Amino acid sequence: MERRSVIKNIGGLFLTPALSPLLKGKKPVLRVAHLTDVHLKNELEAPAKFAKCLHHVQQQSPKVDFILNGGDIVFDMNKENLSNINSQWKLLEDIIKAESSIPAHYCLGNHDVWWSENNKGQAVYGKQYTLDKLSLAKPYYSVEKNGWKFIILDSVHLDVDNTWYIGKLGDEQFTWLENELKNTNPATPILVLTHIPILTATLMIKEKVVNRWEMLGGDMHTDTAKIINLFYQHPNVKICLSGHVHLRDKVEYNNVTYICNGAVSGAWWKGNNKQTAPGYGLLDLYADGSFEEKYVNY
Repeated sequence: MERRSVIKNIGGLFLTPALSPLLKGKKPVLRVAHLTDVHLKNELEAPAKFAKCLHHVQQQSPKVDFILNGGDIVFDMNKENLSNINSQWKLLEDIIKAESSIPAHYCLGNHDVWWSENNKGQAVYGKQYTLDKLSLAKPYYSVEKNGWKFIILDSVHLDVDNTWYIGKLGDEQFTWLENELKNTNPATPILVLTHIPILTATLMIKEKVVNRWEMLGGDMHTDTAKIINLFYQHPNVKICLSGHVHLRDKVEYNNVTYICNGAVSGAWWKGNNKQTAPGYGLLDLYADGSFEEKYVNY
């Protein structure tokens, strides 16, 4: 073969675009919508905008099988009186009942916890109120659907000085996660959902940096290295979804893809948060553990 022909054929190999699973004829076994940081309240047209988002999810084709809600479900429970808390959750229940037919699995955000020094003696103090509302026995759990396992974790805890709050799992939950991964068939792909990111690049986006970045323990997990080391032992962990920072990013490390999917509320119902518009994540999951994902501005 002439040199010119060889070069032409080699060039064709490099220029051929990689085919997505859909283009290869593969069909996803699940389609999941990741809605996080709704911060629902009866102001700023939030109820109507949230309903619009739910309608947008339900109009997707192929249809969405279920929603993963990434926390900060209601606007804020911190230091609120019980009447306001009840009103926020009643609003959520009414909208879900009227506007959505898609099942959902929830994790807790820092704004979904009733934290105040003055209500420690009450039975619904802390996370119990929200667990009761969501019919959850514990704030971390797992479910399996169509060959995938979904592990929902609780990333919101008291700081080392017992103030509110820091991102971590804690010893008891970490041991549970170890056992959960150990007892999962290595051929079963796993998606992990947290509220606070396990790993994110968004903390590098600071308006003013002199000669160092400041990263707070409430913005990203403080036990990131420990969790990543655990995931390294289990290559079937494929995706980690989070919210909290109201920004969209995607970081791949050790073959695990860490995705922050912005916020349904954007900048707390006041438009875009920096360059991230209000939206949600849409994921197509395949039987072999591969996936496709995008951020949808509804």
